[in-house]
Amino acid sequence: MFEKNGNDLLTYIHDYQMKKILYLLVAAVTITACSKKSDSTGGGTTPIPPIPPVTTLLQLPAGWKLSSTLGLTFPTGIQVYQFDTTYMGRTTKAFCVAFDSRNTNLEFKPVMAATATTPTAFYNAEPGVVYACINGGFFSGNQSFSTVKYNNTVSAPNVKALTRTFNGNNTSYFPTRAAFGVNSTGAPSAAWIYHVGTGNDLIYSYPIPSPNALNVAPQAIPTANFPAGGTIWNTTSAIGGSPMLVYDNAIRITDSEELISVNNTTDRPRSAIGHTSNGIIVLLAVEGDNSPTYPGINLNNLANMLKDLGCTYAINLDGGGSTSMVVGGTRTVRPGDGGNERGVISAVIIKRK
Repeated sequence: MFEKNGNDLLTYIHDYQMKKILYLLVAAVTITACSKKSDSTGGGTTPIPPIPPVTTLLQLPAGWKLSSTLGLTFPTGIQVYQFDTTYMGRTTKAFCVAFDSRNTNLEFKPVMAATATTPTAFYNAEPGVVYACINGGFFSGNQSFSTVKYNNTVSAPNVKALTRTFNGNNTSYFPTRAAFGVNSTGAPSAAWIYHVGTGNDLIYSYPIPSPNALNVAPQAIPTANFPAGGTIWNTTSAIGGSPMLVYDNAIRITDSEELISVNNTTDRPRSAIGHTSNGIIVLLAVEGDNSPTYPGINLNNLANMLKDLGCTYAINLDGGGSTSMVVGGTRTVRPGDGGNERGVISAVIIKRK
């Protein structure tokens, strides 16, 4: 068989050895793979490892949980939480939408209508992919009393003058009311603001509110120099409300200075917006006017709930019958107007850019 030369024999031996080595390697891999399929009890397959828990954007306090039904298809950077248990001695239902303001795929968009429009209608009318909508600031009839600003265009200012009785006479007061906004990079802020001058585009923010109070002579009209420390408010989009609830990581309810009375100490439906120290924006709606099941909460408890959620700054939005939040097309809290959603003038929409 190997008559011609010894090289044929060497080639044959080499090929045979290589094939043998290859066979042994394949056999070893096969045995290893099969052994991995067996579980410790012998036979069967290895149980599927549990799905790791979702990392939440907020450090959730007791009672709060990631919603098992809302926001399941939302992209990374936006989540929905719900609360349905006792808070501050009251049975409370609340929903929270949190999103990362640094996420360039998400947009904070305040909107305004010419006539009262429900948050559901705002949600449905908005083009593109919409994730959530919450009612905005205060209004009367078709007039907004709270700032609405989007993409550097101011549609409405925070109210610039109010009439209150002083020494038996109708007197004008000029409050610096709260507002919440984001700048061109999406960074959020909340401040006491005033639209300085005859127009509405020049907005100043202040580190303290103008110290107005009922039955006290009104403070001067706010300017660049009053209250002290005023600076131009660097926001591209904003929504107004009142009063401030949390400021610099402390409960700071300035309803007296802002001359706002919205059943401040009684339980009502509430809406609010704030942000954490790392730029997570929080939209909160609390159900109310649904006694004895869900009476709602007062401003102090609302402020505490926002702080519990990690908000270092937060403001109150219009509440009562105006409170409504739509998430993924689903209405969350039961509206306070006998279950009927109220038309409002402004709203905040969170959507895909």
